[in-house]
Amino acid sequence: MEDKNTMTEKRYDIPRKNFLGYLLPTETLSLSTIGIFAALTCVITMVIAFPIPATKGFINIGDAIVMITGLLFGPIIGAISGGVGSALADIFLGYTIYAPATLIIKGLEGFLVGLISNPRRNYVKFNYRDIIGIVVGGLIMVFGYFIYEIMIYGFPSALFEFILNAIIQFGLGGLLAFVFIISARKNIINNLPQVFEKIFIIEST
Repeated sequence: MEDKNTMTEKRYDIPRKNFLGYLLPTETLSLSTIGIFAALTCVITMVIAFPIPATKGFINIGDAIVMITGLLFGPIIGAISGGVGSALADIFLGYTIYAPATLIIKGLEGFLVGLISNPRRNYVKFNYRDIIGIVVGGLIMVFGYFIYEIMIYGFPSALFEFILNAIIQFGLGGLLAFVFIISARKNIINNLPQVFEKIFIIEST
């Protein structure tokens, strides 16, 4: 009969399903993390929301949380939390026409920020990949809504919100995300290894 230590070793020797080193969210802890950051994205999006009558939409700083989630946890949690949390904010605030597009656009934003910055390898220090991730994610958001609003409201109205999205949501959100990676990401990941070992396979460089 095998002892407990042998059984434990065998259990952890089983390869865990992952996407480029980011573990699929099957653990209670990773699912809870998704829920917490989706809720945080939703709340921050709703708390600071400025209506734009021309497109029946609103400007917010929720992109900062979407980007930070990707920079901290990578593409999987970044995508799910960013997309779901932002779409829920649209629904709760009465902008349901935007919710399907938001689910895709903000989900893709969180995914690309996390994928490009690749925190499982590059979290120890600020990396040029972080900036590229923020820029690409922000551009996906700006142009994603621009295309969607052209289809439903026409070019002039879409252009107006395009400018606001670029200046406020992308600009301010990107700045806050940049401050985060400079000041906090390394310490958070280093001080909570028991959390992040269930989210991604750490491979520092």
